[in-house]
Amino acid sequence: QVQLVESGGGLVQAGGSLRLSCAASGSIFSINAMGWYRQAPGKQRELVAVITTYGSTNYADSVKGRFIISRDNAKNTVYLQMNSLKPEDTAVYYCNADVLITATVLIQPWGQGTQVTVSS
Repeated sequence: QVQLVESGGGLVQAGGSLRLSCAASGSIFSINAMGWYRQAPGKQRELVAVITTYGSTNYADSVKGRFIISRDNAKNTVYLQMNSLKPEDTAVYYCNADVLITATVLIQPWGQGTQVTVSS
């Protein structure tokens, strides 16, 4: 079994910063891409950022220049540094990963989510 656990969410004023973490644990052979998604009330879940095993990144247009995704492969952990936060960033943030539990079996678990609220 593989679990992803997010942490670091909270309440922050517009213009502030937060750093989210997501640690994967369990029976893990290796992890390929890892990413962050978010979902605001009444809206669909959307991709925020993704990072490959070797550090190649992609970001949603709405967060480019403000958010930074990174990872520590030795710790099976992905981070999301969020700067210059705006009220429209308010959402539940979820992490996702492509996890090989054997050399040939891939699963895509989700974390439980962490709430980020940005006040104006």
